[in-house]
Amino acid sequence: MRNRQGTAWSLEAQPWAPGRAFAEVMGRLDKWSLQAPDCLEPLVRQLVTTVVADGGRHISLHLAEQSDQILLLALSHQTASASRPLNEDVLTTLRELGAASCGTEMTAEGRQVWAVLDLAT
Repeated sequence: MRNRQGTAWSLEAQPWAPGRAFAEVMGRLDKWSLQAPDCLEPLVRQLVTTVVADGGRHISLHLAEQSDQILLLALSHQTASASRPLNEDVLTTLRELGAASCGTEMTAEGRQVWAVLDLAT
């Protein structure tokens, strides 16, 4: 992640994780003196809720900033979720919430769901 700011958090896969994830992201954007877009809270909550539903013990949330955009990536760390396909409505919801782009894939580490957001100016 050369030439960009980035960080990550590990959270328990609990019902309170989406709220905690939003607070962490907001705190980091404030620390970096970046203006969060209005859609940030519902979008972070959707990403985290999606990977928590995979049923693992913990999830991770990754944040990177570059060129007036942020990338948020949530990872379930639950490889068994490969047998449970992601509801495609999640990607539609992320786009409706304001994601400039979004996607999902299964990796050796679990399901990842990501969204790119334009920062508020």
